[in-house]
Amino acid sequence: MKLVFAIVHDDDGPKVMAGLNKNGFSVTKLCSTGGFLKAGNTTLLVGVPKDKVDDAIKIIKEKSKSRKQMANSSLTSSGTADMFVPYPVEVIFGGATIFVLDVERFEKV
Repeated sequence: MKLVFAIVHDDDGPKVMAGLNKNGFSVTKLCSTGGFLKAGNTTLLVGVPKDKVDDAIKIIKEKSKSRKQMANSSLTSSGTADMFVPYPVEVIFGGATIFVLDVERFEKV
């Protein structure tokens, strides 16, 4: 047994969950927030038999997409006083971050 942690964009969460459920995977949803853009994420916990891990990951990849967004960055200007000058940069976010862990014991009561 494996535990798949999938962190996906909030907009993709329902599609990923529906795809996993449709293919027989039980999913637990946790709400989370990303550290870089402070954007809403959905963290999914999926208990998966070892031989089905690739199937679950394939579904997660198919239902998650990357996005582009402009974000403010800071440029430090040196002179008599340091000051921060914000400037826009394009960042790619979304998609999925996936972790697969071994499960020593599993019980459903």
